[in-house]
Amino acid sequence: MADKVEITWHGHACFTLDFGKKVLIDPFIDGNPKAKIKKEDVKTDLVVVTHGHSDHLGDAVEIARNNKAPIVTFVELGWMLGAENGDLDIRAINYSGSTVVDGITVTAVHALHSSSVDGKYAGNPAGMVISDGITVYHAGDTGVFGDMSIISDLYHPDISLLPIGGFYTMSPYEATYAVGLLKSPYIIPMHYNTFDLIKVDAQKFKKETEEKHQVNVIVPEVEEVVKIDRQELGKR
Repeated sequence: MADKVEITWHGHACFTLDFGKKVLIDPFIDGNPKAKIKKEDVKTDLVVVTHGHSDHLGDAVEIARNNKAPIVTFVELGWMLGAENGDLDIRAINYSGSTVVDGITVTAVHALHSSSVDGKYAGNPAGMVISDGITVYHAGDTGVFGDMSIISDLYHPDISLLPIGGFYTMSPYEATYAVGLLKSPYIIPMHYNTFDLIKVDAQKFKKETEEKHQVNVIVPEVEEVVKIDRQELGKR
C-alpha cells in the first residue's frame, strides 16, 4: 500500500501516477502540441486507456510494448486492440469491473461521452478509478452526471482528475458542480488549452471551485510533479 502518489501531467488528459509502480493514463503524446516528453522515453508499469478517441488511446500500444506493460481499458476497445496486437497483455474490463496489476487496482466506472477508433465504434467510454492505498479517479472525457455521487460513495476518490475544456466535455461550470458530487479533497483539471476549441481559464476554475467547495484545486504545469501523501489525506 503506497504512502504517497506522485502525479505528473503530460498535457491534455495524459498523466503518470507513481505509487512506487507507475501508471500511465491516456497517453496522447505524439501529436499533442502541449507534450514535452517523447513517447520513446516514457517508462511505465501499466497503461490505462479510458476510451478509443485518438487523443486518449494515442501511443498506448507502442508504449505498452516498449515497456512490456499491460493495458487496462474498456471491454470492446480491449478486444479491438487484442485482435490487432496479440503479443500484448490487455485487461478488458466493464463497468464496476476491476483488475489488479502489481498491487494497483483499476476499476471502470461510467462516463458520459462516446468512443471510436478511426470511425469504428469502440464500445462505451469509461472513467477509471485507480487505487493503491490512495485512490485517484480519472474521469476520462465526460459530461457531468448525477451518478458521480455513486463513484464518491463507493470508491471515495482522494484525487479527481476532471476535464474542464468544454465543447467535447464538461466546461469549468459543469466541472465545479461535479466536484460537489465527488467530494474529493484534491482536484486536478485536465483536457483544456490543448487546442483552440477547449481554451479555458484554469485559474478561474480553481478560484471559483475552491470558493464553492472545501477542496484543493491544483493546476500543475506540464511535467510538474504533484506529490500527495496519505497523511495529508488523513487516510486510515
